[in-house]
Amino acid sequence: MLLVEDDGDLRGLLSESLVDEGYVVDQAPDGHRGLHLGLTRPYDVMVIDRRLPALDGLDLVTRLRSRAVSTRALMLTALGTVADRVAGLDAGADDYLAKPFDLDEFSARVRALCRRTADATETLRVGAGLLDLALRDAVAPDGTRVALSAREFELLRVLAARPHTVHSRRDLRSRVFDEAAAASIVDTYVYYLRRKLGKAVVRTVHGLGYRLGTL
Repeated sequence: MLLVEDDGDLRGLLSESLVDEGYVVDQAPDGHRGLHLGLTRPYDVMVIDRRLPALDGLDLVTRLRSRAVSTRALMLTALGTVADRVAGLDAGADDYLAKPFDLDEFSARVRALCRRTADATETLRVGAGLLDLALRDAVAPDGTRVALSAREFELLRVLAARPHTVHSRRDLRSRVFDEAAAASIVDTYVYYLRRKLGKAVVRTVHGLGYRLGTL
C-alpha cells in the first residue's frame, strides 16, 4: 500500500489502521516522494491526498497513469463538490473520498479496491508469450517458465504495459532503477533479458530507446 498524505497526524492514523488490517504501508509526505515510490515499487492500492506539497495529487495521479502505472488509486480530499470528484476521477483515480470521513468507510473502500485489483488480469502479452504478474516470471509460447530477477521483471513489465511505445533509456532508468544507478544500467538489463528470453524480446529503436519485442 502506498499512502501519500502531507498531514502527519492523519497519515499516522491511516497507516496504523492499514497495518492493523494486515497491509504493508509505504508513506510519502509530498507528491514528489509519492511519484518516486509509485514509479519504482509495485503496490496493490495507492491512497493519495489531493492537496499535496511539491506536486498536487491530481498531477501525481496523472503522471503515474502517463507512465503506465495502473495501480488502483483512492483519492482523499477536503474538496467534495461534484466537479472536484469528476476532476479526480478524470485524472485517473479509481475512487474518491471527501474529508472528513469515517475510518470504517475508508477501510471498506480500500478493501473494495483490493478486490478489484485481485480480479484484474494477471498477465501481460509479450508476442506469443506472457508475463505473469502474479508469479513475476515469463511464460514462453511452449509453456516454459523463465525466472526473472526483480529488476528484469519490472523492466519487462514496463515495456509490456505499453507495447507500442518507444521508451527512452532515461525514462526506463527513472522508472525501474534507483536514481543513483549507472547510466548504462538499462542497456545491461536489456542484455540480461535477451540472454534469458531471446534477442527479439526487446527491440532497439536506434537513437530513441527500446520497445517491447516478442517472446
